[in-house]
Amino acid sequence: MKTKSTLSLSIFVLTVFLSFGCMTLKNSDSKKVLSKKSIMAKDSVLRHVVLFKFKAETTDQQLKSITDAFSALPSKIKEIKDYEWGLNNSPEGLNKDLTHCFLVTFGSEADRGVYLPHPDHKAFVDLASPFIEDVLVVDFWAD
Repeated sequence: MKTKSTLSLSIFVLTVFLSFGCMTLKNSDSKKVLSKKSIMAKDSVLRHVVLFKFKAETTDQQLKSITDAFSALPSKIKEIKDYEWGLNNSPEGLNKDLTHCFLVTFGSEADRGVYLPHPDHKAFVDLASPFIEDVLVVDFWAD
């Protein structure tokens, strides 16, 4: 009998502990999100990730023109804080034929707001669009 009551008490304590732990985790996650929102503009950067899959008939010279044009944007748009690009080389095979990755960094959403409709960005989009089969864009605040 003593074993049964000890087991019941252990299960009760474990249940209370897990419930409290989950509530604490939820609350700490909420605080983390709230505090992150309040410091994003000061302590974080906004990343703009662009992934392209080019049409099969796109030539190497056309690809070079496109990558050169994208790489020239930081010298034309002062709101771009940083810029990188590269070719997929993941061995996992999960890239869904998206081969070119461009990472544009902004200091604020306002800076991104200037970039998107900027005439030099629009000229790049006009240059690249005829050769793009698929595109994926993801923006996020970096930790």
